[in-house]
Amino acid sequence: ECSREQQVAETEWLTEQHRATGMPSAIVAHAWFHTENAARILERQASFALVRGIRSKPFREGMMREKAWLAGYALLERFGLSWDLRVKTWELEEAAGVVRAHPGIPVVLNHTGFPWDRSDAGLALWRRGMRALAACPHCYCKLSCLCLPDGPWDYASNRRVVLEAIEIFGVHRCMFASNFPVDGLRVGFGRMFDDYKRMTEGFTDAERRALFHDNAARFYRL
Repeated sequence: ECSREQQVAETEWLTEQHRATGMPSAIVAHAWFHTENAARILERQASFALVRGIRSKPFREGMMREKAWLAGYALLERFGLSWDLRVKTWELEEAAGVVRAHPGIPVVLNHTGFPWDRSDAGLALWRRGMRALAACPHCYCKLSCLCLPDGPWDYASNRRVVLEAIEIFGVHRCMFASNFPVDGLRVGFGRMFDDYKRMTEGFTDAERRALFHDNAARFYRL
């Protein structure tokens, strides 16, 4: 979350870290889609060998319907970049319309679609949005950010959400992620991944490799 005035400088810094340490293996950079300089920033970001995609959050209601935003989003295909999609549960169906209209842009939904409302009504809304996105074959799902804004890490509730998300998207379009350091407010890194492993004990070895490694490696071209 570097200053948005330094979005290219952030990529430069990460590239230097890679040269010095070998990490990170890839970069998902930042660029706004709605700004006048969107094309220039996207071109700059795409010029870095490690950059695979863009994570850009729509930050106001209806933004994904704005002409300037949509024009900037469409540029991702020109530059060969994917989109890390991060929207709230009630915006998932709207996002699915954007994703569906641009089949040439690979998309990965972040944070399991924010299933923070675990009531029957909240999960019903979440399922509708998840199914709308899953209907787009070029859309994947990151199984992450399962911690609720208040309350402890709840294995049983999180397991239910994870297994349902995998059922909706399919085992070959889901990938586990940590959302650290933010999720460290609720759960330790080791416990989180131990729990992910417990949640998937019923899957085959090949399916688990897909969820923990292969799908992410394929999506981000690692």
